[in-house]
Amino acid sequence: MILQYKGINVFYTDTGKGNAVVLLHGFLENASMWDPFIPTLSKKNRIICIDLLGHGKTECLGYIHTMELMAEVVLVVLKHLKIRRSTFIGHSMGGYVALAFAEKNPDALKGLCLMNSTANADTDEKKKNRDRAIIAVKQNHKMFIRMAISNLFRPKNRTIFSEKIKHIKKEALKTPLQGIVAALEGMKIRDDREALLHFTPFKKMFIISRKDPVLDYNSLISQTKNTDVEIVEFPDGHMSHIENKSEFSYTITHFIENT
Repeated sequence: MILQYKGINVFYTDTGKGNAVVLLHGFLENASMWDPFIPTLSKKNRIICIDLLGHGKTECLGYIHTMELMAEVVLVVLKHLKIRRSTFIGHSMGGYVALAFAEKNPDALKGLCLMNSTANADTDEKKKNRDRAIIAVKQNHKMFIRMAISNLFRPKNRTIFSEKIKHIKKEALKTPLQGIVAALEGMKIRDDREALLHFTPFKKMFIISRKDPVLDYNSLISQTKNTDVEIVEFPDGHMSHIENKSEFSYTITHFIENT
């Protein structure tokens, strides 16, 4: 479905009935990443998937898509659907958007699952890498996408899931140049939101992968010290919904049931 917001099209899907669950995709992904899980999850829940700004069928809104701006769009969709409280599951960048949403609307959340994501801001080194990525995107965005997607998987899984990776690249290539750059700029300047792990009332979970090429395992563990955040560990890379699909499905189903 399409919703108009500030002159642009925002795409979302709304499937099933019951408690509302909002699924937010990561960088270079779109709402279709959740398709394999919707049939099961929508049996008992109302599943909302949203294409974030500059991704999928949602258009761009300026040069920088901050996490706050993306969260604003999520809120607009939920208000349109008359959903007051929901459980959020965010993959990578989707987790950053979920945190930005939670900061402004803590009472609107029943639960928050950060999947291969972090509450910390970018380090100086990571910011420099984002700048390098922006240059690479502008030079050849198709080559950037192909390399970026492969690098999200644990090395041994790049062969095992080669067909899946081809499909993900095909979907990612639909992301416009402006959308890629705007997201990189937005992620680079995002706030540190580790405090939310300590001071929010809703249920929280981290899905962490030991061989995640993007996120530092020890940093993720340290963020959750002295919090009530539940930690679930998988053995593979950044793409838990593919590399550890059945375990991931089981984990989020139980998380949703218990929020």
